[in-house]
Amino acid sequence: MNPTYFLFLIYIIVCTLIITYWAAKRSKTTNWFYVASGRLTGFQNGLAIAGDFISAASFLGIAGMIALQGYDGFLYSIGFLDSYLVVLYLVAEPVHRLGKYSLGDVICSRFPTRKIRLLIAVSTFMISILYMIPQLVASGFLLRLLLDIDYSVSVIVIGGLMTIYVVLGGMIATSWVQIVKTVLLMSGTFLLTLITLSYFDWNLAGFISRVETNTPLGKSFFFHGHLFDHPVELFSQQLALILGTAGLPHILIRLLTVRNTFEVRRSLISSTWIIGIFYLMALILGLGAVALLGYDVLMAADPTGNLAAPLLAKAVGGDFLLAFVAAIAFTTIIAVVAGLVISSTTAFSHDIFHHILKKGKSTEKEQLRAARFSALVIGLISTLFSLRLETINVTFLVSITFIVAASSIFPVLVLTIYWKRFTEAGAIIGLLSGLAASILFVALGPHIMDPDEGWIARESVFSLYNPGIVTIPIGFLGAWLGSIFTPKLFRSTSGFKRFFIRAQTGMASRGEEKWKA
Repeated sequence: MNPTYFLFLIYIIVCTLIITYWAAKRSKTTNWFYVASGRLTGFQNGLAIAGDFISAASFLGIAGMIALQGYDGFLYSIGFLDSYLVVLYLVAEPVHRLGKYSLGDVICSRFPTRKIRLLIAVSTFMISILYMIPQLVASGFLLRLLLDIDYSVSVIVIGGLMTIYVVLGGMIATSWVQIVKTVLLMSGTFLLTLITLSYFDWNLAGFISRVETNTPLGKSFFFHGHLFDHPVELFSQQLALILGTAGLPHILIRLLTVRNTFEVRRSLISSTWIIGIFYLMALILGLGAVALLGYDVLMAADPTGNLAAPLLAKAVGGDFLLAFVAAIAFTTIIAVVAGLVISSTTAFSHDIFHHILKKGKSTEKEQLRAARFSALVIGLISTLFSLRLETINVTFLVSITFIVAASSIFPVLVLTIYWKRFTEAGAIIGLLSGLAASILFVALGPHIMDPDEGWIARESVFSLYNPGIVTIPIGFLGAWLGSIFTPKLFRSTSGFKRFFIRAQTGMASRGEEKWKA
């Protein structure tokens, strides 16, 4: 065990636990526990959103994908970045005005039924757990690599930490862990980028020439066609990434942690700049890894490329810089997983326990107890799944997360806000059809069915790795068909004008209590 790596990780753990202790003193009400009482500023929330979004797959995976696949690897980051324009222009302000604590509040502000709230909560659980498992698996491999700790012990440590943050500190602790993570991530990535460029005396022409020399792709490294066999695959993948973010519950509930829509806009603009700058630096790191280490060394260390950034850090800065980068990756995993747990916890304690089981009559003490209990259960379930998936390729879970979100929650959310003729039946059918189509097409695709590396050793029925181009229209189609075939008796649009005014301006119509700007 390298003492430098160990001390860096212990320092990170101690700092985040101090934040949690401070936050625990404030998280005495549901308002503080769920949404930090709306006390975050726009810039603070922008840092937290970036921390919530830039996962281990982004920090470790994008740089490695660029190093191994060239231009096609960089296309992943383009999709991730563009997705925030959809959130900003389509759903951000209506979600803030209509929601209180959860995504279920937003949809139920137009369709106030228990069925809708239950379906949204179940979708939140599914998306959060699908996204959580790859983060925990990555943490297990990272700690095993650095500290020579058994994989199972590593996963249990991370799972335990994320549960402590949420159980004790709620949203306020989660937010500040994410803010600290973003500051560390950006400063560490910037430092590594500067050191990498300095190795080539800031000569970009020489840098690019070295990349072409050290990759078997040669000059074609900077052209499209290495990762995606067909343009349809590329378009489908980008479509899922761009639309999927607007359906991720753990990102959307962050829009409720600020006090007004000005701060919502400021949050998203700040996070977009931070994420964009990060991906530009990740591009340099990917190029630097192949230029300084070479394709063969990267493939020998890890064929997935996930160790490209740590290996580059060790090559240019020794054990100290590697320990710093590893600590950043560790904090990245903790922050993202904590955000996923808090969204699932809110869905259970607020939507299911308070609104469905207790019919809106539970006390704040009861809700907080249910929230903390659900955080324990969700943390335990995710940890147990991750322990069983050590030897299985789980990269498809990240893509299916975005596909599920883009095919189920996104259509329902957008149509709820903007379509006058949308009905409760349309919302239910759209959600279920998008969810079922996502699972079915992924199960029949090459992620699952592959003669060499699949879970099922046979040729896939559906050829696309990213079936978003099919499943997203199915989600919209299900919502449309469900709405137009709803009996006229249940197709009233009389309340839509009042709802739409509230969603777009925050102003309540005459007879309602007040408005939320």
